[in-house]
Amino acid sequence: MKIKGQASVEYMIIVGFVTFAVIVILGMAYLYADIIKDRLRGSQIESFGGQLVNSAESIFFSGEPSKTAVRLYLPENINDIQINSEGVVITFSLSSGTNIREFPSRVPLQGDLLNYPGVRIISIEAKNNYVLLSDN
Repeated sequence: MKIKGQASVEYMIIVGFVTFAVIVILGMAYLYADIIKDRLRGSQIESFGGQLVNSAESIFFSGEPSKTAVRLYLPENINDIQINSEGVVITFSLSSGTNIREFPSRVPLQGDLLNYPGVRIISIEAKNNYVLLSDN
């Protein structure tokens, strides 16, 4: 009887250790998944803002009748997109908190973009002294 009791205690210790190890590994995976999601979201926002401003500058330097539509992806958790004469300002949320990223432009910009996520088709049109950005 003494041997059966000892084997049961050893079995319980092993099961407890394995359970603890699995919980720790799952917790770390959850933490790193959030970090990776934040980095991915940040790089998608960088791509969106950079391509938008580059396209607007290109259209402006092409002259007034120039117009194009660009297809860009905007990730989730975007709080606000502001367009002013100096560039595009995007406010977004990550697990670390609210962040603001400005994309400066060499040309004056105007317009209004909605902040819904997904693939967006944005119209870019050269005017006399500025570039007009709008949702298509």
